[in-house]
Amino acid sequence: MERWKINLYTLWVSQICSLMSFGFGIPFVPFYFQELGVTSSVQLSYYVGLSATLPAAAMAVASPVWGVVSDRYGRKMMILRAMFFAALILASMGMVRNVWQFMILRICQGIFTGTVTASMSFVSANTPENHMSYALGIMTSSTFLGWSIGPFIGGLLAEVVGYRLCFLLGGLLMMIGFVLVLFLVKEDKNTYGFRVRSAEEGKKSRWAIVTPYIISIMVCLLVQRMARTVFTPFLALYVQENLGTITGAARYTGFINGATSFATAAAALTITRWGDRTDKLRLSMKLTLLSIPVMVLTLPFKSLFVFALFFTVFYFLAGGVEPILTSAASERTPAHMRGALFGIMGTVSSVGAMLSPIMGSYISVEFSIKAILAVIPIVTMIQAACIYIAQKEALKHPIALQSGPEKEDPFYD
Repeated sequence: MERWKINLYTLWVSQICSLMSFGFGIPFVPFYFQELGVTSSVQLSYYVGLSATLPAAAMAVASPVWGVVSDRYGRKMMILRAMFFAALILASMGMVRNVWQFMILRICQGIFTGTVTASMSFVSANTPENHMSYALGIMTSSTFLGWSIGPFIGGLLAEVVGYRLCFLLGGLLMMIGFVLVLFLVKEDKNTYGFRVRSAEEGKKSRWAIVTPYIISIMVCLLVQRMARTVFTPFLALYVQENLGTITGAARYTGFINGATSFATAAAALTITRWGDRTDKLRLSMKLTLLSIPVMVLTLPFKSLFVFALFFTVFYFLAGGVEPILTSAASERTPAHMRGALFGIMGTVSSVGAMLSPIMGSYISVEFSIKAILAVIPIVTMIQAACIYIAQKEALKHPIALQSGPEKEDPFYD
């Protein structure tokens, strides 16, 4: 088997382990906070929103730094760093005594982890260009497969062994992924260290990343992350509210999280294959427009089953957009600068993940938790507008097909 495939499939398995480990405990944070002594519903909404915002804010600052470090010293080292610290932090989350200790660990999580961004950066720099959408789709599927299996198992475990042990088991599973990467993944040394070899050219490339096309893609990713995460921290509370009791709520929350994550993984494995054969932005636009009416259909129904059905379909349609847009940006970025690109993407995603729970907390307190669902179609329409702008920029600056280092790279225009 070719080396890039061995790397890809090893990282696929390791990232399933990684996201499973987070999925054992993080989706049930609202219930864990109640176990830690939070009883007021207003306080609970506030803490849930803050818990989702803090790691995203910290990661927004840290991601570009780790991206630059990965371009200089290698992406494998960044994956190992992220997984090692994630294992320690998850295990520590199971031993906290109050909410604020948990919040400190969430900040540390944002600073020192980031396994998804590190793995995506590695794959983008060590995969042939004609397989890029497929490879990034595979990696995206690992994220959501892990996030579908993790909450499902975590929801069942939480009912039996409690939330603390779920976090500890998550840390143990993360270490298994760490060992896989350590011994099976091998990095091409020609894909990093560019700045060390040529500081002047590296400086030029760094500024070349910031083009109108890349900026429009970044805004698309920001808006999409907000649409996909604005409701996630409040799903457990929405389930509890519909059931009228906390009993069994973890199990239902795990099922819904698992279904939406599995749908996103299925999209990443199927829809993204078209991305290597057709216009990426046009495909992204079609998926985005289809997802808007589906999300609207979650609003008029009170049944948890009907809600879960349409919510899952929305995640399937939205699930293919991120890897396709990521591939579209990656193919216009020099390989030696993709660590920086994915660092910036990590910041953009983190900003979206930081803003969405703040917005969700405000809406849930001022109106209702269900009102958050009404925001998602509006945000998705903004996403469609951003993709349209990216399409216009792509027509202005098509990828050159001529040979030569400067002509092959659209950033040297």
